[in-house]
Amino acid sequence: MENINLYKSKLISPIGELWLLSDGESLKEISFENREDFKNFEENDRLKIFSDTKFLLSKYFAGEKVDFSKLKLSFNVSPFRKTVWEILKTIPYGETMTYGEIAKIVGQKFRKEKISAQAVGGAVGTNLFPIIIPCHRVVGKDRNLTGYSGGLEKKIKLLEIEGNRLESFKFPKNYKN
Repeated sequence: MENINLYKSKLISPIGELWLLSDGESLKEISFENREDFKNFEENDRLKIFSDTKFLLSKYFAGEKVDFSKLKLSFNVSPFRKTVWEILKTIPYGETMTYGEIAKIVGQKFRKEKISAQAVGGAVGTNLFPIIIPCHRVVGKDRNLTGYSGGLEKKIKLLEIEGNRLESFKFPKNYKN
């Protein structure tokens, strides 16, 4: 990502800092940290895309079902990743889907007999727009809670915000809640 005409804005949320990145017109990424590669981005809280995104995220964090579809997202990813991300957007608020279920849908779309759940996991893990493209709603087989780019604690908090009962999930053996 070039740093020319790119902007950043910080949002303090119930899951910690979120850094919004934009080209001035569209959202380019949401990050859980102010990474080193953002250091030359101009901080600008006045951009409409940032105010629109922050408004919708604040409603989401207040427990409201939010339609993020009107936010203009800009990204350049492979057709496979884009397909996985489009499927993520169809997972209803408060519900989950497994990597395997997504793999079956992707396989149908690409007319492939088998797509691995691990390949889907790779595409989910590169999601540039957490919450907006709800990758936190993806769980492992038998409702196992698996990794999340922002950390498992953030994933759990997002699932809780959406009204999920945590006792319905299986936690990793080493996780202390």
